[in-house]
Order: sequence, then C-alpha cells, then structure tokens
Amino acid sequence: MKYRLPILVSLSALTLLTLSGGLTFAHHSASATYIHGKSVKIEGTLKEFVWRNPHSFMKVLAPDEKGEMQTWVIEGAAPAELTEQGMKTNTLRPGDHVIVTGQPGRIAEDRRLLLESVQRPADGFKWQGPATRQ
Repeated sequence: MKYRLPILVSLSALTLLTLSGGLTFAHHSASATYIHGKSVKIEGTLKEFVWRNPHSFMKVLAPDEKGEMQTWVIEGAAPAELTEQGMKTNTLRPGDHVIVTGQPGRIAEDRRLLLESVQRPADGFKWQGPATRQ
C-alpha cells in the first residue's frame, strides 16, 4: 500500500509526457506539402488575407498556365513573424493587385504555394520571407 501512490504518480506523469509529446510532433512538415527548390510566381487580385496562428493564409485570384482564372491558396508565416518583418493585419487588403512568389504544392491541381515573397506594385510594397532574403 505504501508504494501505490508513487506508482500512480509516476504512471500519471508518464501518460502526460507521452500525450504532450505527441502534440509536439503533430505539426505538419512543409516538405510533405510543398516542393522545395522550385519557385512559382503568380500575379492577381488578393481575395482574402487570414491573419492567424499557426500560419497566415492568402487567397489570390490569378490565371493558371492556360490563362484561366483560379483561386490560389498561399500559406504564409505566423503573425508574429510577419509583424517582426514589418507587416500588419491591414497591410494587404482584398482587392489589392499582388505578385506572389512561393514554393508550389505537390498536388498541382490544389493551386497552393508556400509564401516566399509578396509585392504590391501600386505603392512598391515588398515583403520577403527570411529564407529568400539575400
């Protein structure tokens, strides 16, 4: 009976560590979704900019390789990283004409990009992710 409490405490701690460790590795790998080493540039109209954790997202209406208008989904950095690099929640607004460069998704039909840079030619705004700065 003396040893029952320490064993229960040890089992509880082990269970907690096991469960929390699984959450740590639950975040997806960008290389599983995007093709690293390849870059695609699209030019179109920003439809939506979702400023949220763990990643921001943009939807851009731009032509595909056949010239047909498509909605592209661009996955960006977390808001804290974007803020550190000078972007704000209202820096990009729906209706803005943008040029986006990013790593393409592994499934071409999904029209996904992992954000490398975004430009707004109207006022010269440019943002480049840390991996693409030189």
